Amino acid sequence: MRGEELTPELLLAAYAQGVFPMAESRDDPEVFWVDPRRRGIFPLEGFRVSRSLARTLRRDPFRVTFDADFVGVVQGCADRDETWISEPIAALYAELHRMGHAHSVEVWEDERLVGGVYGVVLGAAFFGESMFSRRTDASKVALAHLVERLRAGRFALFDTQFLTPHLASLGAIEISRLEYRHRLAKALRQEARWEP
Repeated sequence: MRGEELTPELLLAAYAQGVFPMAESRDDPEVFWVDPRRRGIFPLEGFRVSRSLARTLRRDPFRVTFDADFVGVVQGCADRDETWISEPIAALYAELHRMGHAHSVEVWEDERLVGGVYGVVLGAAFFGESMFSRRTDASKVALAHLVERLRAGRFALFDTQFLTPHLASLGAIEISRLEYRHRLAKALRQEARWEP
């Protein structure tokens, strides 16, 4: 379907069914739905902090904010040679953010945005969409702060869509589509708080 035909309401309904949109490229007006056979998730109690990440977190070289520059984070995530984040998709997530259904974590070095992560919230589920890093460990710092906030807010599911070696090194795992849908249905019946 064409990206401009998508509405925020349709997008939320899709997430509630376990599917999410992607585009082939930045300039592609078409959007397709993805329903992976194997799904990546972060068990919230299983986030793994390596020694080097623990050192970075102790050193505290970055300033971390929440929802301070959502559009900037989406742009940072799309700022690569190949991206699935087309203009229509970016506009949709910006609208979800205005509605209170999409959130971001920003990592700053002085006044420069150097990393971040964003995703969608429904019930007690957080659907991680994308992250970026312009400094060593910046995206990991964003993830660490995100996991801390999700735990504090009593979220039940942190969906990473796919499992990458990078996410696996931090404790993410892969589950079947059936198991994912079971966990998603349970999370959608629960309440969670994004704000601390």
